[in-house]
Amino acid sequence: QVQLVESGGGLVQPGGSLRLSCETSGFAFSTWWMYWARQRPGEGLEWVSRISQGSKQRGYRDSVKGRFTVSRDNAKNTLYLQMDNLKPEDTAIYYCSKGADYHNPRNRGQGTQVTVSS
Repeated sequence: QVQLVESGGGLVQPGGSLRLSCETSGFAFSTWWMYWARQRPGEGLEWVSRISQGSKQRGYRDSVKGRFTVSRDNAKNTLYLQMDNLKPEDTAIYYCSKGADYHNPRNRGQGTQVTVSS
């Protein structure tokens, strides 16, 4: 059974940092591209970052470039997202996804809430 469990969200002031984690099980984590996606209030899901199986390739949406860093530990089957210099517009539920089809609920976890507010 595929399981993805996000954690690390919370309330942070603008300019602050958070580190999200996604613990996975039930599939061959090291063989999949992994994605972070988010859903901002009143909006649809959007991808945030992605990382290749061996971490050699990473991608970010323009609005988070230079502030967010995606990483993974294949030995621990865990995905991470370091978020620095957070802005109010980063407020969202953040999901990790097995592969690019993050719109499919079977491919993602339950999400973790990130709120950036003073």
